[in-house]
Amino acid sequence: MKDIEIVYHFLDEAQTYYLATMEGNQPRVRPFGTVLLYDGRLYIQTGKIKDVSKQISINPHVEICAFKDGKWLRVAGELVNDDSHDVKVAMLEKMPSLAPMYSADDDNMQMLYFKNAKASLCSFVEETKTYHF
Repeated sequence: MKDIEIVYHFLDEAQTYYLATMEGNQPRVRPFGTVLLYDGRLYIQTGKIKDVSKQISINPHVEICAFKDGKWLRVAGELVNDDSHDVKVAMLEKMPSLAPMYSADDDNMQMLYFKNAKASLCSFVEETKTYHF
């Protein structure tokens, strides 16, 4: 399995991860649940009207963290905006619960993929595994 697939499956199974951004010199962290592996890229989704979107546009370097089965995964990298219709449709098909809030045709739905990402899978009882994509 490719590194990006290992990371995707962990995040998908964990269901919730925490996204950290910066607002000036103040860290901001919030729970997210959107994750999609599409066309060889790892995507997350938000709304362009949200503060998190504004923070990412100023500083695209972020980190996410998820916990599952006694292990935690940290992914650090740069988020890149992707306004393609196809990836929005794919996210809405994977997560139909987003449909009341977002549409692939609106100007609010924002798809972001990781670039130059480094992921660390950690545990108290196993050696840390590192993945790059």
